Amino acid sequence: MHFPKDLRVDTWIERGTEVSAHYDPMLAKLIAHGSDRTQALTKLAQALEETRIAGLESNLGYLRAVMDFAPFAQGRHTTRSLASFSAPSHAIDVQSSGVQTSVQDWPGRIGYWDVGVPPSGPMDSLALRLVNRLVGNREGAAALEITVAGPTLRLRSAMTLAVTGAPIELTLDGQALPMGAMFQAQAGQTLRLGKVTGAGCRAYLAVAGGFDVPLYLGSQSTFTLGQFGGHGGRVLRAGDVLHVGKEAPLPAMPPEAARALLPDYTRHWDIGVLVGPHAAPDFFTPDDMEMFFATDWQVHYNSSRTGVRLIGPKPSWARRDGGEAGLHPSNIHDNAYAIGAIDFTGDMPVILGPDGPSLGGFVCPATVVQAEQWKLGQLAPGNTVRFVPMTHTQAIAQLRAQQQALSHICPHPDPLPGGEGINSPQVESCPVDAREEISSNATLSVADCAVLMSTTGKNGTEKVVYRRAGDAYVLIEFGELKLDLTLRFLVHALMTRLQTQREAGALPGIIDLTPGIRSLQVHYDPLQLPLAQLMAHLRQAQEGLSSHTDIEVPSRTVWLPLSWDDPATRLAIDKYMQSVNPSAPWCPSNIEFIRRINGLPDMQAVFDMVFKARYMVLGLGDVYLGAPVATPLDPRHRLVTTKYNPARTWTPENAVGIGGAYLCVYGMEGPGGYQFVGRTVQMWNRWRETREFAQGKPWLLQFFDQIRFYPMGAQELLDYRQDFIAGRVSLRIEEGTFRLSDYQRYLADNADSIGQFKQGQQAAFEAERERWRAAGVSEAPDGGVDERSAAGVAAALAFDGEVVASQVSGGIWSVHTHVGAQVKAGQTLLVIESMKMEIAVLAPCDGRIEQLLCTEGQAVTAGQALVLMR
Repeated sequence: MHFPKDLRVDTWIERGTEVSAHYDPMLAKLIAHGSDRTQALTKLAQALEETRIAGLESNLGYLRAVMDFAPFAQGRHTTRSLASFSAPSHAIDVQSSGVQTSVQDWPGRIGYWDVGVPPSGPMDSLALRLVNRLVGNREGAAALEITVAGPTLRLRSAMTLAVTGAPIELTLDGQALPMGAMFQAQAGQTLRLGKVTGAGCRAYLAVAGGFDVPLYLGSQSTFTLGQFGGHGGRVLRAGDVLHVGKEAPLPAMPPEAARALLPDYTRHWDIGVLVGPHAAPDFFTPDDMEMFFATDWQVHYNSSRTGVRLIGPKPSWARRDGGEAGLHPSNIHDNAYAIGAIDFTGDMPVILGPDGPSLGGFVCPATVVQAEQWKLGQLAPGNTVRFVPMTHTQAIAQLRAQQQALSHICPHPDPLPGGEGINSPQVESCPVDAREEISSNATLSVADCAVLMSTTGKNGTEKVVYRRAGDAYVLIEFGELKLDLTLRFLVHALMTRLQTQREAGALPGIIDLTPGIRSLQVHYDPLQLPLAQLMAHLRQAQEGLSSHTDIEVPSRTVWLPLSWDDPATRLAIDKYMQSVNPSAPWCPSNIEFIRRINGLPDMQAVFDMVFKARYMVLGLGDVYLGAPVATPLDPRHRLVTTKYNPARTWTPENAVGIGGAYLCVYGMEGPGGYQFVGRTVQMWNRWRETREFAQGKPWLLQFFDQIRFYPMGAQELLDYRQDFIAGRVSLRIEEGTFRLSDYQRYLADNADSIGQFKQGQQAAFEAERERWRAAGVSEAPDGGVDERSAAGVAAALAFDGEVVASQVSGGIWSVHTHVGAQVKAGQTLLVIESMKMEIAVLAPCDGRIEQLLCTEGQAVTAGQALVLMR
């Protein structure tokens, strides 16, 4: 929302205001003054051009057109004058929205990874960039991403459009259109995008000029989980109006050039990766890595823009557990993730997508290279994936070739390297190619090409490991695999040095720097800053660090209300038990599990410890949107737990959880794995600026803040949350500083007591592990298809009535009918959860339900019989 400042504006709306359909439709009055009518109208017309109200439809365009209406300009208008006046509108009416259609631009929302804001943008960036080139837009212009089935759109004016991506039903006024080619449409015509008709999952629609939606943190991309960006921060709905932008046209890519770049979509995908950051022998065994590359992984139905879950064999793991980071060997101290990292959340791998989290505490054996990441957007449930190891040199060559092909406007672009087209990664076996790129002074790992370099700190005590995380990230780890706040301060010192050099222009090509508990991730553009040059600079910066004992940082104390064992967190546990694992050791009470694994006498002891602790914020963005990962300063207040395995698919906004030795406050709804203790206030303010949320910084906390909790009832918290986000109440925040040398002295003075506490805690931890082993509960469900489907197939084959089948692979979320029920055509019978969406299964005709072949929580595949009716 924007109003001009040089004239009178009477309004009641502000950013974030929800305008009810039953309210006074007057949003604002703009009043201009001039020495005469002409001057006043000129000022008013300019003000209307500057005014911006996004998120709802208004008469702003109509008023702009009235400024050019001759009777009005001349002062001859009457109320009847407008009866014949028609204002032009370069816009699109959404008549039906499709399954999941959103506005995305490329490369998305860059530069906020360190506070937990994902880039978003297209899942298949190749298709979006290509469709924009077809209509003469810049390749990153805002376009529509269409998942599974598309919208029906009515065009208010003539426009130029194109569609690429997965093959999809495409008609204009009922006439079929080809994909991968630009076409002209006239005012009043209806464009319909139906279902994806073959392999693939997403299609992309571009219009010349792009879509006119506002920027949020520098991007037009929709982040639906965060409820910002795109059109209203959400997917499209029937009744929406999309305005077409006025971007200057560029030379369009000829259709024959575009066709040469269109990939073949398939149901089996070979995807090129670089090994790292966490591979063998430290985290996985050599056999695990061999298995990883030899497996055809199946895409799980519960996949989305956040990440693509995979079904396959479980690793044997190189470690028994994650130590202080958690009971499962996949657990590590939280570090930053790379987009495209293959993240083992327990035993289940997830390929992190453009809406994925920035921080997390799970290992990643490999990362999809940039030139191959477009394939993630086309992975449909039930597809299979084979990961193919590449070298860094190969990855950069393929990326450069892809960039050049997309920028090519001649009719016949050169083929990509290897003559295989754009579909196949150009690879060979993965050697340690770091030898030719890194200084010979480094100690190179011959057995593990995940490790680029291993050194020691200036004083010869701190081990520093540089790990490869794809072809655009380097993960720098300090010290041993343990919780040591000294390491976090070393990370801070290196990050501060690199930020200073970057701001001075000494490090072009650095995109962002994201700290973890004992690590720093450097995101860079390898086409602008070669890896060898980056590594030399990082080594020099690390060696130049001064002694860490004299570090002092600002450290506020922020008091937060906490609703203990909140109803919203109990609901999340119930959903997990229903759809994932009803017999998990942490169910039905996470707090009881925390008590047991820490050897505490009762749940009141858990309560007392949480409210006594001072939690220091070590990272932001775990999980998402400024959410803190924090640990108690006093080791005797550190509750240690393992994380959910598999992870939850839903977590309420601002739930408070403990995982490993860390506490986090979830910044928004989404997946998660920390054990719940309650819920608190918002970590992020999307629209309003208040005392806690400064302009341009919609996150609450800062690195090294200290969080203190005080108890608040569940209903009182709901009211407090409404007042807090609106700025009607304020938190208690105390300014202060934190000196590392003082803290180290405190630890030394209390070493005996701390040691005794840790011994008791470790004994309880080991006892819990033995309970798991004895009870055989360590085996988590793999998300595969329920065996009950076999009986359903037999029943369906023998049935002579109407068989209602699933259109997608997913899980039965809810059943809305019963045997013997009389139903009408179009009535909802079941709801399937797939790709984080709820998809209704409708009755194809009037009839009676004869048999239900599924139950709530059951996994089903596309085409599987669900209901028999006649």
